[in-house]
Amino acid sequence: MQSFFSELQARAVSQMLDGEMDDHLGYEKHERSDQGNSRSGDTSKKVRGDQGELEIQVPRDRDDTFNPIIVPKRKNVIVSLYAKGMSVSDIENMMRDEYGFDLSESTISRITNRVAGDVIAWQNRPLDNVYLIVWIDG
Repeated sequence: MQSFFSELQARAVSQMLDGEMDDHLGYEKHERSDQGNSRSGDTSKKVRGDQGELEIQVPRDRDDTFNPIIVPKRKNVIVSLYAKGMSVSDIENMMRDEYGFDLSESTISRITNRVAGDVIAWQNRPLDNVYLIVWIDG
């Protein structure tokens, strides 16, 4: 069960980072841009989260100007505020007060929309025919 939640959390963080990159570049991943800077793949990064060590995919840009806020370079910070039901303005205030990052409401909305889309896709995935469940009662 631990690996299930770890995988879910890693996917959510990767989607948040993709949303951050969308905002940084000014267009979404599936769109093309004639602007100078563009996406340049992903790098794997291990971070420590609520579910232990996670391996996430951090997007890169060609000009190397993308510095993620959710998982800053050389810091292991994972923001799960949206999943906890905080409003966009509450997240904006918390990020500024607690972490010293200024994020616009539109940036936060892009990030949370990416996560919401991935959660819906995960919820609608085909289920296996059999699942192993162990019930322990003390």
